[in-house]
Order: sequence, then structure tokens, then C-alpha cells
Amino acid sequence: MRRVILESPYAGDIDGNVAYARRCLRDCITRGEAPIASHLLFTQPGVLRDDLPDERKLGIQAGLAWLPVADAMVLYVDHGISSGMADAKRAAEAFGLPWEVRRIEDL
Repeated sequence: MRRVILESPYAGDIDGNVAYARRCLRDCITRGEAPIASHLLFTQPGVLRDDLPDERKLGIQAGLAWLPVADAMVLYVDHGISSGMADAKRAAEAFGLPWEVRRIEDL
């Protein structure tokens, strides 16, 4: 399976964005990919709090630690591109990791 780092919005409408990210995970898996969505994993209750700057930074660092073992980064943009997604894309570019933009919703 192709290993991908999944990026989608988190902040703002957290409940809506989490539901959207889950659909994005499913989309990746049905494409034959093994996605990592660190923004979903690390923001679960009892893990890290996105509203605390030090914990947010730690979560971002942990997510970007997957760059060396990923085959690509996929950015799901139906709900826009957040600043965190843009930062992750720049990190992928700096690392030389291919990235692609995806949509799963009818516009």
C-alpha cells in the first residue's frame, strides 16, 4: 500500500472537520493507500490539545516526523486550505515529498 500523509482542515468547525477527515481517510483506504492523519490521531481526548500552543507544536512535529517514510502527502481541499495544511505542504516540498490535491465532495 502507498503510505500517505493526509492533510485536511481541523480548527474552526472541529466536529464538521473531523467528520470530513474521516471521510478522507476512507477515500485514501479505498484507493489502496495507508493514510496517517495526525491531526485526528493526536487531538483525541487525553492525547494533545490543539488549543494549547506548546501541545499543538508538539503534534505538528510528530506528524511531520512521518515525512521520511511517506510516499506522498494528500491535501483534501473541499473545506479550504488551512494555515496548518499550507505549512505541511511547504514542509513536504522542502523535504522533496510529492503532494497532491484532492476533493471528495460535489461542488
